[in-house]
Amino acid sequence: MDMDQVRTFREVVELGSFVRAAESLNVTQSTVSARVKELEARLGQPLFVRRKSGVTLTTAGKRFQPHAATLLRVVQQARQDIALPAEMQSVLNIGGQFSLWERILLKWMGRFRTSRPDVALRAEVGTPESLMRHLADGLLDFVVMYAPEARPGFTIEKLLDESLVMVATRPDHAGSSEPDYVFVDWGPDFGAWHSDQFPGYIAPGLHVSLGALGLRHILDYGGAGYFPARVVAGEIAATKLFPVRAAPQFVRPAHVIYPSDSISDARTAALESLRAATAVDAAALD
Repeated sequence: MDMDQVRTFREVVELGSFVRAAESLNVTQSTVSARVKELEARLGQPLFVRRKSGVTLTTAGKRFQPHAATLLRVVQQARQDIALPAEMQSVLNIGGQFSLWERILLKWMGRFRTSRPDVALRAEVGTPESLMRHLADGLLDFVVMYAPEARPGFTIEKLLDESLVMVATRPDHAGSSEPDYVFVDWGPDFGAWHSDQFPGYIAPGLHVSLGALGLRHILDYGGAGYFPARVVAGEIAATKLFPVRAAPQFVRPAHVIYPSDSISDARTAALESLRAATAVDAAALD
């Protein structure tokens, strides 16, 4: 498949216009139109509905969109792999949810690079959906996440249990009943648990989808919220934060998922190193 055609398709989708896509790619509008027509002919389906106001994707175009993204990533990855220095024996592509990079993967990655300088690492942060899709497409060697989707041909391994604790900037804070309580969206399982634990809870004044954002907010402006125990341990020790009395803890496991039938020395070493690193960190919290 002609990658110029695929790249042009992506630009038209992102910009919503053949004219703007041509400007972005520094080609003529007729070139953009020709590339799209050739791609549609190759796929045997129209990809866009053309209107005066712009273009929208057809059903076939929507279905092709994730494949186009995958094709472009594969080509980019191939270029990077070919350009590896001679002293690098292999490359590992790893992914994880943002909060797990903060808590597990960054520290582990530094240790692994020290022990295996011959292995190049490429790191990806993403949503559970995007990480699972890239893993299934073969773009990632393994993924660390909280609730991986079970799929045939992939192994899911629990790395550790992580506790979310309610902390506040005042030792007498009453928790979720106070107006400065911040609801941090740690996922559907946390949301269901939170509803069960606090049946009288009213929608918060502040709802955030990123734990780091919620933590920064309460440290700067006061309040309370649920955060990983390992993240707030330092602030508790420094009396910047205080555990909210009688507030229940939420325990969620972190997992690693990887292809069951694909084995390499680098991936085996990385997984063994990751297991050892998380075991040490878990023991330190006990």
